[in-house]
Amino acid sequence: MAESDKASKVTIPEEVGKKQLAEGMASSTTIEKGIPSRAAAAMVAAGILLSRIAGLIRDRVFAHFFGNSDVADAFRAALRIPNFLQNLFGEGVLSASLIPVYARLRAEGKDEEASQVAEAIFVLLALTTAVLVAVGMIATPWLIDAIAPGFHGGRRELTIQLVRILFPGVGLLVLCAWCLGILNSHRKFFLSYASPVIWNLAIIGAFYVRGTHGESYRLAGIVAWGAVVGSVLQFAVQLPVVLRFLRPPTLRWQASRHVRTVVRNFFPVFVARGVAQISAYVDQLLASFLPIGAVAALSYAQTIYMLPVSLFGMSVSAAELPAMSSELGSTEEIAHALRDRLARGLEQISYFVVPSAVAFLLLGNVVVATIYLSGAFGAGDVIYVWGTLAGSAVGLLASTSGRLYSSTFYALRDTRTPLKFACIRVVLTLGLGYALALPLPPRLGLERRWGVVGLTISAGIAAWIEFLLLRRSMRKRIGRVPLSSTRLLKLYAAAILGSVAAILLYQFGLRHVAFFTRPVIRGVLELGTYGLLYLVFSYWLGISTVGSALRTLQRGRR
Repeated sequence: MAESDKASKVTIPEEVGKKQLAEGMASSTTIEKGIPSRAAAAMVAAGILLSRIAGLIRDRVFAHFFGNSDVADAFRAALRIPNFLQNLFGEGVLSASLIPVYARLRAEGKDEEASQVAEAIFVLLALTTAVLVAVGMIATPWLIDAIAPGFHGGRRELTIQLVRILFPGVGLLVLCAWCLGILNSHRKFFLSYASPVIWNLAIIGAFYVRGTHGESYRLAGIVAWGAVVGSVLQFAVQLPVVLRFLRPPTLRWQASRHVRTVVRNFFPVFVARGVAQISAYVDQLLASFLPIGAVAALSYAQTIYMLPVSLFGMSVSAAELPAMSSELGSTEEIAHALRDRLARGLEQISYFVVPSAVAFLLLGNVVVATIYLSGAFGAGDVIYVWGTLAGSAVGLLASTSGRLYSSTFYALRDTRTPLKFACIRVVLTLGLGYALALPLPPRLGLERRWGVVGLTISAGIAAWIEFLLLRRSMRKRIGRVPLSSTRLLKLYAAAILGSVAAILLYQFGLRHVAFFTRPVIRGVLELGTYGLLYLVFSYWLGISTVGSALRTLQRGRR
């Protein structure tokens, strides 16, 4: 449905436009002097794609050795607990607070002052992280009780051991977020987003140090140490490049007004991101009360789920945030520009996310088998993770689109609205998750382990409610954003037609040839056919070709 964007609908306070004009919000100057934002988006997407592919390979190796066992549950839970620290202090929060100040100082020719700010933030971040890591290692038993209260006996003890190994490595990953902020300010996008490949490779290598012999509990400890080594390498590969931009590096603390600005900007986004992260931990907490394998299955599904979220939701939002922040002019002009960017960004996201959601639902068994079916991960595990992944499809479009709306609020320097709606999402996730995960499977005559599907469905419902709240609030700020429900229906039609056709072509053709029944071969053929047919059907329905979609995805500020 096409919605009006008349100026009379705009309710942005006039001081917003004046403030943008006075301060050159966020990184407007870097867009003018740096590489084009379409190239930036391409490099971000390329780096994320490489790191996600490496992550999928890592998870395939993990599934081969651990399957859906109690060791898999323990390791997944252990990795999540210290990762909470990384997610809170990670790239999204630190970039939103550091990059605008650092980049503006550089644009004004104050390189030495910019370096002093970056160094002061590094010292502050390193000290804070060191304290939190130490406290986390000491408090690990209590953290386990808070995050995975359903763990008992050997599974709980192993989780405690792994958390204490992993915590220092995650502290280094937090410092990698500081490197990302500096590199992105200097328009060096690829290295910062591709560096997690090294972390994944270190973990994969650890499996094969003792992967062919020895019991699984000991192997889990070796892999945890591999993750720590990977954290060291990921930080080390970025640090020399960063130091070249901070010459001469002194690493001294100097509490200037710019440092105070970074810290002041940090906390609202920190709280908002923390609340959003709680939603994922609510799912894990509830999953810990389900039978063995539920936590691991949820984690396997989330790894796949995060691929389109990262590639299409995060990359579009990351590319649009500085461009939205740089819009200057009158209230009406700013509102018109934001409506246009938001509408185009939503179209970009939906073009790629809709077929991803349909694939999770109808071709999820093929997706899961292609990545994980090996060794200890059997055919029954494929069906279990497929069900969990299918539940994730419910909220995929809402989650990715909601990220872009949140970025628009940040461009308007409004961090409270996304925080408020994120809190509502967490409450809904907890309530709906309990209702759909714990009591319903037995009532429906299903095994208790299938409650994990209820967790992903409930998270999807909560994501849609958050998205609708963000959309309604944004309409009050900038007016109605043009959206087309007809276009969205056509995308779903193209995806469903493509998936059904791909399934039929395989079932009545290639499945009778033994070579094509191998999981990886089948995945490449069936999923590749699905992707090609989606492009054909979407073009036939008058939506877009892949070329124009990719050009739109990479399009920056005109």
